[in-house]
Parts: sequence; C-alpha cells; structure tokens
Amino acid sequence: MNGTVVKNQLIFDFASGSLGLSKSIFASTYLYLNSKASSIHRTFENVLGDNLLENTDIPLSKFSYSDCLTNKTKPVEATNDNNSPLSKIVGPLNDIKWKQIYKGFSEYTPNIDDADELKLIKMEPGTAAPNHSHGGKEYILVLSGSFCDEYGTYSKGDIQINDQKIKHTPIASNDEGCICLSITEKDVIFFGRYGSFLNLFTFIRSFFK
Repeated sequence: MNGTVVKNQLIFDFASGSLGLSKSIFASTYLYLNSKASSIHRTFENVLGDNLLENTDIPLSKFSYSDCLTNKTKPVEATNDNNSPLSKIVGPLNDIKWKQIYKGFSEYTPNIDDADELKLIKMEPGTAAPNHSHGGKEYILVLSGSFCDEYGTYSKGDIQINDQKIKHTPIASNDEGCICLSITEKDVIFFGRYGSFLNLFTFIRSFFK
C-alpha cells in the first residue's frame, strides 16, 4: 500500500482541508521536510484554487483586488527542526520527555484532542520493533535518522503508509537510530514469540487511553 498514489492522496486531502488535526500535523510536517511532496502540494492547491474560481454559485466577499495582493515576497527559509509545524506544538525534539516502553524504544504522545492518536517514537541504534500488522492504517514519518524493514529503508522526510495487509519489523539504523512521527488508526496486531502477550497488553492498555 505504501505507494505514490497513497502518499499523493494524503497530500491532496491536506490541500483540500479534509484531514483531522493529527493527520494535518502529520501532513504539514511531511511537506516541511520533503521538498518533492511540498511541490506536489502546491500543484494540488493551484488546481483546487482554479476549481473554486470556476464555481460561480458561491457568493464572493467584498474584496478589492488590492486586498489580495502584496508586494512582499516571503523568503524561503532553510529547514530548521525547531521551526517545523510539529515543533510549534511539542517544542524542540531534544527537550521531549520520552516514556520508555522497552529497552531502546520510547514514545511521546502530545496532548491533542483528535480521533487519531499522534505519537512520537524514538528507537535507539539497532533497536527492532516486534513483528506486527495493523487493524487500520499506519502512518510513519521519519524526523531524524533512519529505519529499515522488509520493504525498504526510510530516512528523514520519508513516509510509510501501511494497511492491514502489511506485516513488518522496523529496525532503527545502527549509526543514529531514528525518531518518527506516527499515527495508527487502530490497535497494532503483534506476531511472533511474544505476540499473544503483547496483544493482551495492548488490549488492556486501550482502557487507559
């Protein structure tokens, strides 16, 4: 499922304003980190803007042409993690108080009121997540470092979107580990030796969210 069409759908939904808060934060951070995705987003916004102009049934506000123009061109800023959309909500990544889930794997959940749960995940170098799948879609954006799984290697600015058909074992790079932004629409389903125990733990944990 992790293909161009799925990624472009996320960008299009963001451009059209149809995403919830968590996915909007996810998408805006993705566009901030990935110049190619940002270019696609500008194209979608232009298309949607043209469609709006063609709709003559919507009454226009009383604007003069000068209200819509400016002679100031905003300079393009160099990518700075402290200026990213995510950092404006959670602060600098270096200042986050991580909660260790198991050795080498930590999480942080921002206080956001939304149906989708947005999480930050930190994996120390060489750490592997248990083999798992998902009840719904999973969105992963690499903020720093990199990880690999059965489907490829993902570095800063890359996203992976998985559904119920995808089963994988993410492993953080041995050099610097990784920090990722993640959304899981439904609970994770674990496999392997400790799969039954982890699924029971996830089920019990869901009552305390």
